Order: sequence, then structure tokens, then C-alpha cells
Amino acid sequence: MKKRSRTSESASQAIRGSSSEDGSSTVRILAAAEAEFASLGYDATSLRQVAHKAGVPIALVSYHFGGKPGLYRAIFEARTPATVEQRMAGLALADLETDPARKLDMIVKATLVPMLRLRAAEHSSYFGTLLAREVSDPRSIERGIVRDMLDPIAVAVTTRLAAALPDRTKAEIHWIYQILIGAMVYVMGDAGRISRLSGGAADPEDVDATIESMLGILLDGLRPRP
Repeated sequence: MKKRSRTSESASQAIRGSSSEDGSSTVRILAAAEAEFASLGYDATSLRQVAHKAGVPIALVSYHFGGKPGLYRAIFEARTPATVEQRMAGLALADLETDPARKLDMIVKATLVPMLRLRAAEHSSYFGTLLAREVSDPRSIERGIVRDMLDPIAVAVTTRLAAALPDRTKAEIHWIYQILIGAMVYVMGDAGRISRLSGGAADPEDVDATIESMLGILLDGLRPRP
């Protein structure tokens, strides 16, 4: 239990960007780990590689995070809670909206925008790539990260989508959610392909234009059927 508490503290320090020596080392370790796990995958990444990239002794990685599972989970603990809170806040505002069309817009925005803005804030596609790997990895169920941190928001969104789109079946609602998340994760993890193929016309680094384009396209497909 003590080690779990230390892992959570490390994740919190990363979010705050602590300037203390201890906080600085956890920030470097988490940043290095995020890059390595995103590039190589969970199984191919070692603590030694992370320590080397972070410029710290491997013993310090073990001290802060207890091992590879704790380090990997700490990345998600550092990234996920703030975006989940933002998404839940957006859904709460959607609950207050009485106009059906605006309500649907707000639900979709609450689902996508906080995560898309995370990429822009970090100037990195690493977490998007890592998230894409985790949600598609058959072994992710063993780690419980998706179940513990992401399933609750999925339930919150699909419940509201079902209420906003009463003509859609349960299967359709869940396919809609998967399509929304799939588009979001793909854009978050894009390493330059979209910009290259479009000749720079579509650029995930331009977060406002990206959000506007994605919301327009996705919402057009979700409007209630005539």
C-alpha cells in the first residue's frame, strides 16, 4: 500500500511540474517512460532503458515506482484524471442543456476536446500513441488501467448519447462511442502522416482547427435521423 501511495505522489508531482530535486527526477522518469512505452510497447520496454533516457540510476526508478507495472500505470495516473474531470464537467453542462441538438454537440465536445487539447499542451503524440496501444492490447485487461481509469467515463458518455439519440439501438450507441474515441486517439497519436498526406492542410498541431473539423464531421453523422 505504501508503494502505491508513492506512485500516486509521483504522478501528482509530474502534473504540477515540481521544481524540487525529487520532483524533477520523477518528471524526467515519467517523460522518458512515456516516450519509451509509446515507441516500443509495454513488453519491449525495460526499466534500464527508461533510466538511461531519463539520466537517472535504475534504482531511483524502482524506488519511485516499484517496477515496470507501477511506472506504466503512473503515466496514466499523471495524464488521465485531469482530462476525465474536464470531460465530466462538460457532460454536467450538457445535462443542463434543454435543446437536443446543442446537448448532443456538448456531449461530443466533452468527450473529445480535453484529450485533443492534451496533445497540444504537451506538444507530443506520445500519450496518444500509448493510449492507442493500451486500448488495443489484449493484455491490457490484466493491467486494469482502461477498466479503472477510462471505463467510468465511457459509461457516462454512452449513457448520455443513448438519451440524446433515442432512435439509435444500444449497439449503435456503443459503435458511435468507439468511432468517436478511435478518431480522437488516432489524431492524438498522429506522428505527421495527416499533415504529410494533406500537404499541411490538416495539421493536428493546429488544435483549434483540428477540433472544429473533427466536430463538424462527426456531428454531421450523429444528427437525429429525419
